[in-house]
Amino acid sequence: MNLPATLKYTKEHEWIRVEGDVAYIGITDHAQRELGDIVYVDIDTLDKEVAESEVFGTVEAVKTVSDLFSPISGTVLEINEKLDGSPELVNSDPYGDGWMIKMSIANPAQLESLLTAEAYGELVGA
Repeated sequence: MNLPATLKYTKEHEWIRVEGDVAYIGITDHAQRELGDIVYVDIDTLDKEVAESEVFGTVEAVKTVSDLFSPISGTVLEINEKLDGSPELVNSDPYGDGWMIKMSIANPAQLESLLTAEAYGELVGA
């Protein structure tokens, strides 16, 4: 299983990559494998403040719909437009082009409570 050590993770299977004062967020390789083929990503929180653990969108696979939970509080600055026409990027490149949102970081201290790659791997049995 692919678990980049440079990322932080949540128990709800989201990942977060911090670049300066913004964060990129998506779902983990484990989550996309469990969901199966992603057919649609629905995120309607652009320019909205989202609290830690609040739903910022949904991802739809062939057999199920799953909520997407924000690992931190902040404002959604950008939604990955590539997912509109190519939601399969979540399956093929979950940590790269398959990112879902870019958001501001309202409270940097929240980053400390996220899981390391090793801790997340233990959680999912990797």
